[in-house]
Amino acid sequence: MNRTKDSSTSLRIAIQKSGRLTDKTIDLLHGIGVEFDNYKRNLMVKTRNFDVELLLLRDDDIPEYVQDGVCDLGFVGANEVLEQNANVSILRGLNYGNCRLSVAAPKNGKLKQAKDFEGKTIATSYPYLTQKFFKEQGVTIDIVEISGAVEITPQLEVADAISDLVSTGGTLRANGLQELFTIIESETKLIQTNKELSPGKQQLIDKFMVRIDGYQQASKSRYIMMNAPQDKVEMIKSIIPSMKSPTIVPLAETTMVAIHTVIPYGKFWEVMEELKDAGASDIVMLPIESMIL
Repeated sequence: MNRTKDSSTSLRIAIQKSGRLTDKTIDLLHGIGVEFDNYKRNLMVKTRNFDVELLLLRDDDIPEYVQDGVCDLGFVGANEVLEQNANVSILRGLNYGNCRLSVAAPKNGKLKQAKDFEGKTIATSYPYLTQKFFKEQGVTIDIVEISGAVEITPQLEVADAISDLVSTGGTLRANGLQELFTIIESETKLIQTNKELSPGKQQLIDKFMVRIDGYQQASKSRYIMMNAPQDKVEMIKSIIPSMKSPTIVPLAETTMVAIHTVIPYGKFWEVMEELKDAGASDIVMLPIESMIL
């Protein structure tokens, strides 16, 4: 799966065509200003305002396409990268598509500890990671490789237990299964080929990463505005968990000022009452589309 080295600056990026990561990846690309249409009807999409071509693939194909240099970058779950033991570079974790690959067995069964699985059969779509996990435990198992509906295999007596991706655990419980061990934790990763890239391509990747960094930082931050008495500014500044010193703007009422700053989203609720007690009023919190640090 090799292609002739491209000396142009155009990037080819692999994303999942459909599935649990698709919508969030599309939102991220739109959020960093990459414009494109009709991705649901095409396997290859050229963006309008960024020198990027999107290739829409099955998620388990993405690591190989990036490894072989068919695509320069890829958005894919860490579970697929690790399962295929792909020779790629991980540029960023993207904080969505979080899940875990876990071993589960019938709730009222006898399989509870790793040693109980000696000689047992496990159904999974992740044979490499599952076999590796039990080998590290010194346990020999048999694998039945299944694509889809893994959780029903113990009921059908196809396997004694399963190894599958888990988000909330609801599907396991609905099928009478109990989660026993976590093999790996996973999230969406941005991966890059280890094949040599032209300087133009690398420059474009660097620009792409600046946008992603800004988008990720913005998603975790909020722009805060409030009014406060001038003599309370120092106290309020000591409370605000801001990234940098806040902006202080005089108001028409000479004893009052407006305070503008950016803070981590979760921290705002921790300090809101303290800010009010310190004299802050008319507190407004706004989302941020992007940030360049």
